[in-house]
Amino acid sequence: MLSRLPAFTPLANLPTPIQPLLKWQEKTAGVNWWIKRDDLTANAASGNKIRKLEYVAHAALARDADVLITCGGLQSNHARTTALVAAQLGLKSHLVLRGEMPAQWNGNFLLDKIAGATISFITPEEYAAANWQIMHTVAESYAAKGIKAIVIPEGASDALGTFGYAKAVEEIIQQAQAMGVSFDAVFCATGSGGTQAGLILGKALYGWNATVYGINICDDEAYFQQKIRTILDGVRADYLPEFAAARQDIRLLDGHIGDGYAKTRPEELATLIAFARLEGIILDPVYSGKALHGLMKEFNKGRFAGLANILFLHTGGLFGLFPFEAQFQTVC
Repeated sequence: MLSRLPAFTPLANLPTPIQPLLKWQEKTAGVNWWIKRDDLTANAASGNKIRKLEYVAHAALARDADVLITCGGLQSNHARTTALVAAQLGLKSHLVLRGEMPAQWNGNFLLDKIAGATISFITPEEYAAANWQIMHTVAESYAAKGIKAIVIPEGASDALGTFGYAKAVEEIIQQAQAMGVSFDAVFCATGSGGTQAGLILGKALYGWNATVYGINICDDEAYFQQKIRTILDGVRADYLPEFAAARQDIRLLDGHIGDGYAKTRPEELATLIAFARLEGIILDPVYSGKALHGLMKEFNKGRFAGLANILFLHTGGLFGLFPFEAQFQTVC
C-alpha cells in the first residue's frame, strides 16, 4: 500500500519535535508523558491543519485551481491556515465562516484578513444544515466568471486530507526509534475527525502498535464514530481498496465537550494554565487545552492504569487564545 500513497506538496516544517513532559509527569507517578509539537509545523500557519493541506492543496494545484474555498467557525484554525497556504501558493482564498463580522478583529480572524481572504458569513443554522452546499454555490459563482475554485471540507478532513496524519505516524515511529521509546497510546483532540482518522490509517500502514484515542471537543461519540468511519471508508474507496479499519479502532474519550465548541470553563483554563506554568508550552482553549483537561479527568479515574509511555498530540491553535482574553483575566 505504501507505494500508492497520494502525492503532496511540502508546506510544513517537519519533523516537529517530540518532547518529554518531565514536570507534568510528576503529577502521574509511574507514567512517562511526551508531547508531539505539531503547533510548530510552520509559523503563522501552525498546527495540524497544514499536514492535511499538503495533500489537499496539491490536488487543487493539479486541477489548476485559482481559489481555495473552505469553511469553519469565526476563529477557525483551518480557515486561517487555508488562507495563508493559498497566499503561499499564489492562490486566492474564500472562507465561509459561521457567525457575523466581529466588532474587533483578533486571533485567527485578523490573520484571515491580513492574508487577503474573501469572507462570507452564514448563521450557525445555515452552517449546520448546508455549509457544503453553500460553499459549492460560492464555487459556482466563481465558475460563472471563468475562475476555477476548489471546495475543501471543514478541517480538510476527508479521505485525501487524512493522509497528512497517516504520514505523521511514520515520522513519529522514526522519532520514537531514535529516542528508544515505545509509545503505548497517542491522544489527540478531535474536532472534525481527520487527524484521528489519519492516525488510525497510519497505524495500519506502518504497523504502529500505539493505541489511538481522540478526545472529542464538540458533538458526541456517536457522531465521530460515523464521521471517522466515513473518512476511512473514503480512503478505501478512493485510494487503498485493501485498507479496512475495524470499528474498535475508533476510540473516543466522550463527555468532555464542556459548554460546547469554542466555549471554555474555568476548570479547563486551569488545566491549560497549570500546563503552561509547568512545561512552558501554551495550549489553546478550543482544542488541545480542552482535550488535555478531558484526558486528565479520565486518567485520574484510573482508566489508563498500566500505560508506561503516553504521547499527547499538540494540534496548535495559539491564535485562538486571544478571543478568550476576558475569561483568562478571571483565572490568571
